[in-house]
Amino acid sequence: MRLYAVVAAGGFRRYATYRVATLAGVFTNTVFGFIMAYTYIALWDERPHLGGYDMSQALTYVWLGQALLMTCAMMGGGFEDELMERIRTGDIAVDLYRPADLQLWWMAGDLGRAAFHLLGRGIVPMVLGAMAFDLALPGSPWTWLAFLVSVALGVVVSFAVRFLVALSAFWLMDGAGAMQIAWLAGLFFSGMLLPLNLFPGVLGDVARVLPWSSLLQVPADVFLGTYAGWDLAGAYAFQAGWAVALLLAGRLLQSVATRRVVVQGG
Repeated sequence: MRLYAVVAAGGFRRYATYRVATLAGVFTNTVFGFIMAYTYIALWDERPHLGGYDMSQALTYVWLGQALLMTCAMMGGGFEDELMERIRTGDIAVDLYRPADLQLWWMAGDLGRAAFHLLGRGIVPMVLGAMAFDLALPGSPWTWLAFLVSVALGVVVSFAVRFLVALSAFWLMDGAGAMQIAWLAGLFFSGMLLPLNLFPGVLGDVARVLPWSSLLQVPADVFLGTYAGWDLAGAYAFQAGWAVALLLAGRLLQSVATRRVVVQGG
């Protein structure tokens, strides 16, 4: 496990070197946060308690979305482009010869990336949002801790989805199309555009049980105090269940893909 801790630390340092890009990302998240916040204000002025949130909670949801957009890689931007390129060029054969598990290696690096983005691109927009609007910030440190646990589970779910999509390059050779479909689904079904509580009927029911809801909707509800006691345990079980299921699916697909490389003589 020490190896993967080193890989995670390396992933953190790797993204920390791009200081100008980080500043640009903070600026972008802040601008879009203000745009979304005023859009939500217009909606909630017309329909208070829309989706079960009051105005303060709705605005908090907006800024949580900006804080977690890159943390949970809802629009991609993590390891997947590099992994697909290595598959396309055949360099993946080198990775398979390493004395390390392929899935755990990439997951460790992605956890380091997520930790940096939570600190580097998440905190400042949230603070600026709290200065400009009346946000529903938790008063209990336990709620903050519960939120961080939920975010960590969401990051693992996000990795597992993107790992599966990246492995599709073994068959598609160019997985760009599959990745675009994945990040569009992530934006929509995570609740980034609108809280899933606002989705009507069957669409809302389906959206809330899909893995992408673990990226934003569930952590946001934990932050807002929607879950407590056994409900919180149920939220964690939901996220952990999807994480385990998707990681196992990735493990199976990796095994199939590895045999494909061997058969091809890669």
